[in-house]
Amino acid sequence: MNARIASPCVGLCSTTLGDTVCRGCQRADSEIGEWFELTAAQRAERMAALDALRERVAAQFLRVDDEVSLERQMRRHRIRFRPEQPSLSRAIELLRVGRDRIRDLRRYGLEPLGAVAELSAVELHERLSARLMEEAARRRLDLTTCRSPFDD
Repeated sequence: MNARIASPCVGLCSTTLGDTVCRGCQRADSEIGEWFELTAAQRAERMAALDALRERVAAQFLRVDDEVSLERQMRRHRIRFRPEQPSLSRAIELLRVGRDRIRDLRRYGLEPLGAVAELSAVELHERLSARLMEEAARRRLDLTTCRSPFDD
């Protein structure tokens, strides 16, 4: 991992519109404000926690069957990702950026699970995003009530 993580921002900051949790990166508004005051180690911990959140939520909807195909598609569509970023966290970003163009998730190395298997990529993204925001809001409460998983 790089010694310095600039920011997990994906250029879609909904906190400027009044959200308390960003729809793009899932950080709490307070966390965004303090990001550059954190040490590199603290940023890395927060990034790992955000990836774990995304993995946990995405696993309810998707399975990665082919990591090579997923990475190839991420590169093909010029979607930013980190080398250490888990595949399911990458899949969320792929859906966010490419949901309108994706017809068959299997071509991207992804297998939709259960009830979402028949949904379009747009519909899948909507459901996944809604669940992700619910979980990110719970995480925000943990951060604001000092029950943060980041505390040492």
